[in-house]
Amino acid sequence: MSTTDYEVEFIDVDEREARFLVRGITPAFANGIRRAMVADVPTLSIDTVRVIENSSVMFDEQIGHRLGMVPLSAPPDEFEVGESVTLALDVSGPETAYSGDLQSADSMVEPAEQNVPIIDLKEDQRLEVEAEAVLDSGKTHAKHQGGVAVGYRHLQHVEVAGDADEFADEEPNILRGVIEDDGELVPTEEFGSDLTNRYPGKELDVTDVPNAFVFHVETDGSMSVEELVLAAVDSLGDRANELREAVQL
Repeated sequence: MSTTDYEVEFIDVDEREARFLVRGITPAFANGIRRAMVADVPTLSIDTVRVIENSSVMFDEQIGHRLGMVPLSAPPDEFEVGESVTLALDVSGPETAYSGDLQSADSMVEPAEQNVPIIDLKEDQRLEVEAEAVLDSGKTHAKHQGGVAVGYRHLQHVEVAGDADEFADEEPNILRGVIEDDGELVPTEEFGSDLTNRYPGKELDVTDVPNAFVFHVETDGSMSVEELVLAAVDSLGDRANELREAVQL
């Protein structure tokens, strides 16, 4: 898709992980998008736990920490920051308690992954808790980061400058990310991240494409990549509008 100011092209994408190219943005704006995906987009995460019974080998605090790191999914815009949802867990051994055993009081909220292990319970051991999940952002705590791996690199242009010296030893020329070759976008893993595999016996010029960045985004499953990116861009727009209103006399 494209707008007047910038262009976006997806290189590879699925529900939880994507790589896409954005042209026409500055390095500062690229970093702003990354920071917004990490810190500004709110997610639900268990914040408080009331332990009813814990006869396992783990302390209550350890159980609480594990529950806090379980990603929870919910429809976008259904909850406001600070709102909470109650969940319950009741498992008796011999059994392993998994994230999928969490029962939510709100049908819209559920664990993003069903098979995250909480604890392995032995015979006569039981874990029963009630928990409150709160909607908050990554700037408050890392457990609220929907983007678990968010980064970007310059798109790099590769041009063949000529033939290499006939008697020169060909050494690996490692490059990671995505290259542009005659208008084609090529992930470097397609040629083992070694340019000598794609261009054997050639002298190469590798340059950064101005104002073109390749983002690699992975979510924790609490939302899709599309939802995370759009929410991050919206948050930047909201902050820009707030600043515009604040400086108006």
